Amino acid sequence: MSNRRFFIKSTLAGLVLAGISPAVSALTPADQNGLPAPGKKLKLRFAIASDGHYGQPGTEFKKDHSNMVKWLNEAHDSNPLNFVIINGDLVHDRPDLLPELKRDYYDHLKVPFYAIPGNHDHTDTATWKSVFGYEDNFSMEKNGVGFVLANTSDTKGKYLAPDNGFLKKELDKFTGLKTVFVVLHIPPHLWVPENPFVDSPETMGLLHSYPNVKAVFHGHDHSLDAVFYTNKLPHFFDSHIGGSWGTSYRGYRIVEVDENDLVTTYQVNASKNPVLSETTL
Repeated sequence: MSNRRFFIKSTLAGLVLAGISPAVSALTPADQNGLPAPGKKLKLRFAIASDGHYGQPGTEFKKDHSNMVKWLNEAHDSNPLNFVIINGDLVHDRPDLLPELKRDYYDHLKVPFYAIPGNHDHTDTATWKSVFGYEDNFSMEKNGVGFVLANTSDTKGKYLAPDNGFLKKELDKFTGLKTVFVVLHIPPHLWVPENPFVDSPETMGLLHSYPNVKAVFHGHDHSLDAVFYTNKLPHFFDSHIGGSWGTSYRGYRIVEVDENDLVTTYQVNASKNPVLSETTL
């Protein structure tokens, strides 16, 4: 597994250096309380994090979530966020803990938050809606930017492609927008054989057929914190909030859309403080 991930990251780095990917520029490390100031006037700034695994035995899941809420609030205090997205695996095989997690942690964020299930949430649509107030497939428009968030699992934790009928219907609603983001916990593409994702050519065809879909955001693989590509479409990962494996740090991703719809995103190593992998689309 570790060799496979090293291969993926090394191959992607080679593609970037070869100029195949969109322009990528790196920021020097920054303190958690001194994140980069936006270069232009923004229409939207949000954070995305994933894989908290609240309730996983043998982990400091309460400490991990207290820290993440604190770090995200600090990021907001430094440069205001419009909202936060939590991209799946909020809990670890314990859907009964979702109300506690929301009440004791995410409700203490200084900005609104939106969440989508992962394979460890083991929840159905009715349960999800009873906790969060919206279904496990939903879309929203914020300051002229569209978001489509879709479930990629079921109550047994099976890895699934999103509901492509839902995906198409929601993307069709946003054809008049310049920028749309899609949020899927489990990626619908196998970058290399034997990886823990889902192979869905139909989903990828849909995503590629809408030129205003500027990026897709994934969780699921805690060891990934950079960007993959399908054709020219970037797929971003954001490390993990908690859980027993993955990158050595806990982190999240910042995404900014300026008034000209230029998108900038960078990964934040919140527990060790540098900013990683800034990408401008």
